[in-house]
Amino acid sequence: MLLDPAIRNWVLIPIMLVMVLVGIVRHYVTVLLNGTPKKADLKSARETKALQRAAILRAHGSHLPEQAFQARKSYLSEAFEKGTYLKDPIGSNKPKGNLMSDPAYVETMMDGMKKNIMNIVPQTVIMGWINFFFSGFVLIQLPFPLTIRFKSMLQRGIETQDMDVTWVSSLSWYFLNLFGLQSVFTLILGSGHAADAMRDMQAMSTMGMGAAAGPQMGPTGQPQDMHKIFLGEKENLDLAEHEWGLDDVETRLLVKYGKKPRSVLVDKRTKALAAASASAAGASSSTPPAALAATAAARSKKARRQV
Repeated sequence: MLLDPAIRNWVLIPIMLVMVLVGIVRHYVTVLLNGTPKKADLKSARETKALQRAAILRAHGSHLPEQAFQARKSYLSEAFEKGTYLKDPIGSNKPKGNLMSDPAYVETMMDGMKKNIMNIVPQTVIMGWINFFFSGFVLIQLPFPLTIRFKSMLQRGIETQDMDVTWVSSLSWYFLNLFGLQSVFTLILGSGHAADAMRDMQAMSTMGMGAAAGPQMGPTGQPQDMHKIFLGEKENLDLAEHEWGLDDVETRLLVKYGKKPRSVLVDKRTKALAAASASAAGASSSTPPAALAATAAARSKKARRQV
């Protein structure tokens, strides 16, 4: 099959140029809509950073000595229980009012909707333009073979089963440019540009609610109850166990570099397990079974870490 060279000059290249120009214009319009960046709320940032601090402590507590770990753990658990880091400690248990009466929430939601409209409208207009003027056009043939599974992706708008899968229709060329021009936009506009096709797809699926949801918003766009989140994080901290990462580090280094046999660590592990079992068996009968099990599990875990 031969293609008319006019298709290249009047269909293929114009579609690509229009999409590049529209992406550049949309980027600058989005920058104008953003306006002056707002200052971050100190109390809201403190809530988020407190949760991050607890998560970092649970994940990397092995780099701290046990005394330092327990001190941080006790401090954060007490602060979460008392609501020290809450934005509004007094009104944390009060029922939430109507969100639409909150000017900050309404302003955030409107900003998100304006940005999403700037992402959706240009792509909708371009797709309608291509469907109206270039419906059924075959624009280009790919220079490499493909399997039949790519036919539905590369030949949208062309109802035929006999055409080779390497031919590309006008509508498929639009989608290829939509996701393939990101490197061109990065080269022209720099990193962090607003001409992002993935943002368009997310905007079409969320229709403005996703962008309006800030760090304090849930999946449905409703504010989260930070007091309950803090209590949940307190439970996670209470269950966290400390494992000092430098236990027997000298012996482990000597074993690693072949200065001592590996059986040294195995013997230490066996002795540690025996000591944990003996201490659990010889504990007072007044000690709760759950506490005994937790102590034995912690000692066994530390012993296994030494190997």
